[in-house]
Amino acid sequence: MAQPNRILIYLLRRDLRLADNPIFNELARINSQSQKPFTHLLPVYVFPAQQLEVSGFVKDGEKSPYPEARSQVGGFWRCGRLRSKFLAESVWDLKTDLENIGSGLTIRAGTVKDAVRSILDGYRDQEGSEVHGLWMTKEEGWEEEYEERDAEALMRKEGKEFKRWVDEKYFVDDRDLPFKDPRDLKDVFTSFRNTVEPLREAPRKQLPKPDKLLPLPDHIPPPAAPFAIPDTLNGVIDALHKPLPVDMEMPKMPTEKPAGAVNSHDFKGGSKTGIERVRHLIESGAMTSYKDTRNGLIGQDFSTKLSAWLALGSITARQVHWLMVDFEDGKTPLGKSTEGYGKGESKGTAGVRFELLWRDYMRLCTKKFGSRLFMVDGYRSDGEANFKFISSPFTHSTAKKNSNGVNDNDTRAAVERFVAGRTGTGLIDASQRELFLTGYTSNRTRQNVASYLSKHLGIDWRLGAEWYETNLIDYDVHSNWGNWQYVAGVGNDPRGAARVFNPVKQAVDYDSNGEYVRMWMPELRDVGRSNKDGGGVSLQQDGDSMETLMGVFQPWRIPEDEKKRLGLKGVDFVEKPLIRINFSVNRRGGGAKRGGGGGGGGGGGGPSRGQGKNNRGRGRGRGDRGGREARSGMMEKAGW
Repeated sequence: MAQPNRILIYLLRRDLRLADNPIFNELARINSQSQKPFTHLLPVYVFPAQQLEVSGFVKDGEKSPYPEARSQVGGFWRCGRLRSKFLAESVWDLKTDLENIGSGLTIRAGTVKDAVRSILDGYRDQEGSEVHGLWMTKEEGWEEEYEERDAEALMRKEGKEFKRWVDEKYFVDDRDLPFKDPRDLKDVFTSFRNTVEPLREAPRKQLPKPDKLLPLPDHIPPPAAPFAIPDTLNGVIDALHKPLPVDMEMPKMPTEKPAGAVNSHDFKGGSKTGIERVRHLIESGAMTSYKDTRNGLIGQDFSTKLSAWLALGSITARQVHWLMVDFEDGKTPLGKSTEGYGKGESKGTAGVRFELLWRDYMRLCTKKFGSRLFMVDGYRSDGEANFKFISSPFTHSTAKKNSNGVNDNDTRAAVERFVAGRTGTGLIDASQRELFLTGYTSNRTRQNVASYLSKHLGIDWRLGAEWYETNLIDYDVHSNWGNWQYVAGVGNDPRGAARVFNPVKQAVDYDSNGEYVRMWMPELRDVGRSNKDGGGVSLQQDGDSMETLMGVFQPWRIPEDEKKRLGLKGVDFVEKPLIRINFSVNRRGGGAKRGGGGGGGGGGGGPSRGQGKNNRGRGRGRGDRGGREARSGMMEKAGW
C-alpha cells in the first residue's frame, strides 16, 4: 500500500523572502536528504482580516464574515490603498520566486485560524494526503501572537506538528543578545547599544537562497466560502482597493498629487526590488553619505527608504549589513567606482547600522512592554498622560463631551484637519499631504507631526499612530507605535514631555527656501511671488523675504492684500489655523516665542533644537529647548 503524501504547511507573514530565511533554508536541507519527515510543502500567505479590509475578496452577492478592519481609537481603515498595494506586490514577488524553483504560494484572506482550519478540513477526506504539521516564524505583536496561539491550538488538537521559528531578519540575532529575559532590556537605547557594540561585528552570517524545495501537493483545497482569490497581481490589488474610497472617507482629503511634486517612495514591493535598492544606495554613494543627508525632505536618496522591505521581511537587516561589508572591504565589484570602496566603515555606513539596531530595539521594547505599546499612557504607564481624545471613532460618532470636558466635535474637527493637511502650519500640512498621496514622509517631518499633534494640540497621540498605520508604506507596528509614544512623552524616553519640536523653526532649518512646503501645498506656491515674476523668485533668509517665507510656513501671517490676490481669503487653514506658533528668525538668539492659541486648536509649545552639524538654520539661542533631536529615536529605518 502506497504511503500517503505528508504535507507541511509553511504559514508566512512578515518573512516574505527566499534568501536568508531560516525555514526555507531548513526545508532545502531536508529536501536534499533521502529520508524526509514529509513529502510535500504548502507555503501559505493569509491577508489578515483584522489588519486590512478583505471584503473585496468576497464573491459577488455575499458578505464578509468579519467586521471592518477599522482602528480602535479613530475608526480609520487600518491599511490604506498604497500600503496594501506594496504588500500585494511583496506577496506576489515571493510567489514568483517560489514558482521559479518548482514550488508556489497559496493565498488566502481571512483570519489565520479560519484559513488553517479550512486547509485541515480540505485534506481531512482527501484520500492519499495528510497534513504533517505547520511551521511559522514568531512575531512580537499581540495580534500576531494570537495568530500563533490559534494555529498551534488547531495543530495540537489534530495531533499534528507545530513549530514556531525565530526569524532571523533582525540586525542582532535574538540568541546573541546579552540577556534572555525581555524585562532586562535597558530603558535607554544608548545603554542597550553599548551592550552589543561594536555593531559591525554583531550580525550573524546570512543564510543561502534555496534553489529547490519539496514539491507542492497535487491537491490544494480551495479558499473557504465566501472568498475567492484572483489569479493575477492586479486582481489582488483591485480586491484590496475595492472597499477603500480614494479619499478614505475623510473630508477635504487631497486626491491628486500636485503638479511637479516629487514622490520620494516610488518603489515596488518584493525582495528583488529591495536588494536592488540596497545595491543602488551603495553604488550611488548614498549609503556612504547617509549620515550627512538623512534629514532631507525631497528626493529618493537622502535616506535609504529600506524600511518598507524590512518591515515585511522581504529583505533582512543582515543582508544590508553584509552587502555594506563587501563594499567596505572591497570584496566584490559592487560600488567599486564609488568613494569609500575598500576603505572600511564610514560614518554613513556606521549610521545605517545604528538605525538597523534601532529597529531591533523598538521590537524588543514591544517584547518587554507588551500591550502597553497601544495604551495612552504608553510604556511609562504612570497615569499622567493628559490628552484630548474622542470617546468613539470620529467617522461614526455623534457629538458629546468626553471625560476631559472637551466637546468631541472640537477634537474631531481638529483631527479631520490634521489628517487632511489643513492645520495652518506649513511643514505639518505638507507632510500630511505627502503621506496620504505617496505613502511616505521623511523622518524629520514625522518627528514634527508627532510632536505637533501630541504636544502643541494636546490630542491623543494614538490617533496619529493609527493614521500613520493606515498610510505608511513602511508601517511597522513596533517602530510606528513606539516612536509615536516616544515623541508624545509617554515612551521610554528620559526627556519625556520636554521633547518638543517647533515646526516653524524646523521648517527654517530644513526647508530653508520653502521648497518642500510649496511642493505639497500648491495654494502657497505663489506667496511672495508676483504674477509678473513668471513663477517666482528665490527667497533668501534675510529681511523682508524671510517674513514672506514665514507666510509659507504659517499662512495666517500672509498680509491681507496678498491673501486676496492669491484667493486665500476665507480658506480655513489660512484664516483659522489650529494653533499660531509665534516665531521670528530675527529675534535675538534665533529663538522662538511660545505659541499662542488660535482657531480652537489648543495651546502652544516651545521650539526644539535642530539636528547638530546638519542644521542649516541660524541661531540656537535660549528660546530653543535643549537636547539633540538627532538622537530623539525617530529614525528613518525604524519606520521613521
